[in-house]
Amino acid sequence: MKRKAIIFTGALLLTLAAVSMAFAFGGGNGRKGKFLYRKSCRSCHGKTASDLSPATKTQAEWTALFKDVSKLPCNKEWQGLPDKDLNDIFTYLHDYAKDSPTPAKCS
Repeated sequence: MKRKAIIFTGALLLTLAAVSMAFAFGGGNGRKGKFLYRKSCRSCHGKTASDLSPATKTQAEWTALFKDVSKLPCNKEWQGLPDKDLNDIFTYLHDYAKDSPTPAKCS
């Protein structure tokens, strides 16, 4: 009986962890994020080749940067963007980071 309770508790905890991760950044649409990045961010961050692009940071750095969106330097410009759009931008930047399996070759 105790074994069943332990297995049930473990399964419940795994389910809760999976559900909570679904509400965090990630899992967005990278293609839409690329479009939104070019539309919303590139005008300020894409003026020179050394400016901000997915390949300027690692995946961990993008994750840390987006952990608290209110602290981003672009927060004022992004206040009108829905959370879904921010998640798509994060997904694009994260998925094409310099240490990702498919880093961005150009901005």
